[in-house]
Amino acid sequence: MLIVGLSSAFRPAVCRNAFVFGARTRAPAFSATSPKSNFGTLRNIVQKRSSFFAPGLLSRAVTTDAHTVTTASSQEAWKRFGITVAAVAGTVILAEAFLNRDTRDALSSAERSYLHDSFKYTGAGLILTALTARGMFKSGATYRIMAANPWLVFGVSLAGSISTMMGVYYTPPENTVQKHLFWAAFNVCQGATLSPLFFFSPAILSRAALYTCGVVGALSYVGATARTDKYLYMGGPLLAGVTVVALSSLAPMALPLGLRGLAVAEALSIYGGLAVFGGFVLFDTQKILQHARAAQMGLITRDPMKEAISLELDMLNIFIRMVQVLGMRSDNKK
Repeated sequence: MLIVGLSSAFRPAVCRNAFVFGARTRAPAFSATSPKSNFGTLRNIVQKRSSFFAPGLLSRAVTTDAHTVTTASSQEAWKRFGITVAAVAGTVILAEAFLNRDTRDALSSAERSYLHDSFKYTGAGLILTALTARGMFKSGATYRIMAANPWLVFGVSLAGSISTMMGVYYTPPENTVQKHLFWAAFNVCQGATLSPLFFFSPAILSRAALYTCGVVGALSYVGATARTDKYLYMGGPLLAGVTVVALSSLAPMALPLGLRGLAVAEALSIYGGLAVFGGFVLFDTQKILQHARAAQMGLITRDPMKEAISLELDMLNIFIRMVQVLGMRSDNKK
């Protein structure tokens, strides 16, 4: 499902980049075929008209306009940054107010340690995923693969992600080297899957990453401080929601939907996916605490790397949908 949602996410950006590339390659051919006399006539007209103005007047006007544009764009950037920070802070406050009215006692040392180790592996995995995606995009491998066969990305990354994830799950923690190799391979596969997202503007990606960190941070805090096992009942409904989101993502590829049906399926995939994976953050956080208590009693083996895989998938799915929402808003403004 992560890959299906990605396929529609980067298509507009690829088209825009292809248009810009084509325009840049056509410019020299146009200038080479233009008559030289036109340029000479244009130069004479400009020289004659510039003699009526005082020297340096035109240059001062251009400099002033450029300074005005730069100042305006800088103010707009700071305004967007302030709105982004306010949105993230508001998410934390609202999540705490509406979802966490009944709090629990402080975490025990075992719960705190297990939760911290799980989030450490989650952060390290996301960094490795981002570096892999950026490296593939900068090297041109992403463009070559997508130009050759986009389904190659779907098949190889999906098979690699599932197999390496199963390797992390079923390798015992005592086998440290093998487990870390599977974990690293899983994040590399995720990076290969997400590399086409770099066709989007860096501003969109950075804002989506900030929004994702705010949402996940707020929900994980709520899950960690809420009453014990308060959100563990959500496992069944969330699995049903994931099924609906997956079907809505695959429906345009399998069913002859009209424009209205495509819009409904896309909205359900994006906004429904945000709600479902936001719920999974709450569920997975409380599941980590439950497993910490079970590991302390000796019922299960302590395995924070396995817990980190679930949190990482939640964050990546939220991030992809944030990119899609911000990309659509950017297209509508144009």
